[in-house]
Amino acid sequence: MLPDLDSLRCFVVAAETENFRRAAARVALSPAAFSERIKRLEETVGATLFVRSRREVRLTDAGRRMLDPARQALATAADCVTAALAEGRVAPFTLNIGTRFELGLSWLLPALDELRAARPERRLDLYFGSGPDILDRVLRGLLDAAVTSARLTDAGLAYAALHEERYAFCAAPSALARAPLAGPADAARHRLIDVHADLPLFRYFQDARSPAEVWAFAEAEHVSTIAAVRARVLDGAGVAVLPAYFVAADLAAGALVALMPCTEPGTDWFRLVWRAGHAQAAELRALAETLRGRPLR
Repeated sequence: MLPDLDSLRCFVVAAETENFRRAAARVALSPAAFSERIKRLEETVGATLFVRSRREVRLTDAGRRMLDPARQALATAADCVTAALAEGRVAPFTLNIGTRFELGLSWLLPALDELRAARPERRLDLYFGSGPDILDRVLRGLLDAAVTSARLTDAGLAYAALHEERYAFCAAPSALARAPLAGPADAARHRLIDVHADLPLFRYFQDARSPAEVWAFAEAEHVSTIAAVRARVLDGAGVAVLPAYFVAADLAAGALVALMPCTEPGTDWFRLVWRAGHAQAAELRALAETLRGRPLR
């Protein structure tokens, strides 16, 4: 006996939300009816698909193996509807996209209405998280794709380049009034503000300088997000390397000053990243092409 499409949809939504109650609300079922549907699906396939706890559910190994085929089955069913519809009409579908907080709020969120108007049949749901979190969710099949500039090392990922990410080494005028910074010899009089110790943004500047230089700051402070780094630098608490798009207005207004402007920090790329072999790969490439036409802000 094969599983029905409604049960597969419930399974996919439960895997994405990791919570039966939230998943039940998304498919308009009562929690009891939703749990019963998942139980019947497990009986049909002959395997336990979720590890259940009071607060969340997690996919078992069998569930993880089944997630991509379940998504593909739903996509194939949607294609059947598309083929049967009148010419030019497309069945509705949803793409779940991960993004880090700052980029999502400044760039993706303001674009949602325009993107929906251009493709009414396509709904984009956003998930906000850190770089490692959203990539992990893509690999686990909990997100369709993620917008990230994180370095990719997993062969199971495919991507499309969106925008080059440039960086600026900067400080507030108040910090420079206390102690100028014209080279590595001045670093000892300043605090470096950064996101993480293991993946510092300062490396984009340092890698553009001579390997012989030693940048020994008075101390380093790590605050997890670029919004927090920007806030600390604007307060005059230290110096930092930040994405150029994120501080462009601050630099133009004089709230921040570019340090050692003759050295251009290295660059990276924002990419739309998805699992290789994704059933909606063509739609994800089409989304990437559209996003390339929207300037960062």
